[in-house]
Order: sequence, then structure tokens, then C-alpha cells
Amino acid sequence: MEQLIEELKKQIIEVLNLEGMKPEDIDENAPLFGEGLGLDSIDALELIVMMEKNYGIKLANASEGREIFKSVRIMAEYIQAHRTK
Repeated sequence: MEQLIEELKKQIIEVLNLEGMKPEDIDENAPLFGEGLGLDSIDALELIVMMEKNYGIKLANASEGREIFKSVRIMAEYIQAHRTK
């Protein structure tokens, strides 16, 4: 699980072009949206594409995404349970 969390942090930085950030700068339990990383709806779309491309996960609806993208740890738990790649 910890390896997947580190992998996700690196992918988030790369996919969202978070210049100057390192994986250790991201708290895996902090919110991704709002006061945490401060991501927005465009970033959410990028994360959905990343999950589909890298892990074979397709989200059924937007409300599902709101739950999954609460934090990096929750994302990792969801990916671990549902990945097809």
C-alpha cells in the first residue's frame, strides 16, 4: 500500500504539473481539494484519466469521484480494490 501511495503522489505531481512539489510534500491523509492540495474540477478530470490509463479504473459517476479523491490514501485503497492493470 505504501508503495502505491508513493507512486500516486509522483503521478499526481506529474499529471497536474505541480512544479516545485516533491512526493514528500503531499500528506497522504490531507484533502486533495479545498484546503489540502487545493485542486479543482479540471484537476479531477485529469486524475480520472490517470486512473483509467494507469490502473484500468473507470468511474461510474462524478459523486463516486468525490469520495475517491478525498485523499491520496483513499485513492490508493480504491485503486488497490478495483484495479484491472
